[in-house]
Amino acid sequence: MRPTAVRRSALAASAAALALLVTACGGSGDGGKGDGGKGDGDKAGSASAAPTAKALTAAELEKAALVQADVKEGKVLTKVPAADDLSPDKVKADDEACQPLANLQLAVPVGSPAATVKRSWTGEPKKPTEGVDPEKALLTGLDMDKVLVTLASYEDGGAEQVLKDIDAAVEKCAGGFTATAAGEKVEFLKAVKTEGPKGADESVEVTLTMSAEGGAKAPVKIVVARTGSTVAGFSAINFGAITAGEEAPFPTRISDAQLAKLG
Repeated sequence: MRPTAVRRSALAASAAALALLVTACGGSGDGGKGDGGKGDGDKAGSASAAPTAKALTAAELEKAALVQADVKEGKVLTKVPAADDLSPDKVKADDEACQPLANLQLAVPVGSPAATVKRSWTGEPKKPTEGVDPEKALLTGLDMDKVLVTLASYEDGGAEQVLKDIDAAVEKCAGGFTATAAGEKVEFLKAVKTEGPKGADESVEVTLTMSAEGGAKAPVKIVVARTGSTVAGFSAINFGAITAGEEAPFPTRISDAQLAKLG
């Protein structure tokens, strides 16, 4: 692939991410915002026998959410940029059955939570080897993970229902769906569900593959984990992997850190 083609793909990936996750040049820092979480592991869809837990307040979620001290590398933003903090009315799946997936890839909570809080984490970019050709240097610089974290608490069994809704959405929308996000039309080619991480009452990982410019495919890794009345959602993307036509694994160190803090 020529450098110009790489740059074109990189821009396409960045535009896609703007429409579905985080800005391509997200900064570092700290701030405040509030509402989300808790964590111990199982497959999504396995109902917990425990009685319904009381929903956490916005203040309790804020205390439970990630801060810089909870991660070993990268940057945590406690004040998520407006471009990464869409309201539910800005996200609409053409098929209502697919709405939970449309929400999750944009870090919009599913259902009607009592309180929510968001965080953004960006990994450290890799440094290209001195003297490497421009194409490889660009790919190396793009090779970093970006994750939006959403914690949401629910009343009256709402958290359990979120996992059921995700199961149903993946089953119905496995072959793809379309959605509108902040006025932008987005096409997803497929949805694949696998077992989620340990550390929550139930969890699931979903890979959504989005159609990007020039026939490129942009996979978004989503993890949803429930502990009691709280659902932690993680939406991750890696620009370098997309540009190289690869699929980056979900950065479990971030979900592990959040679930450990909530446990």
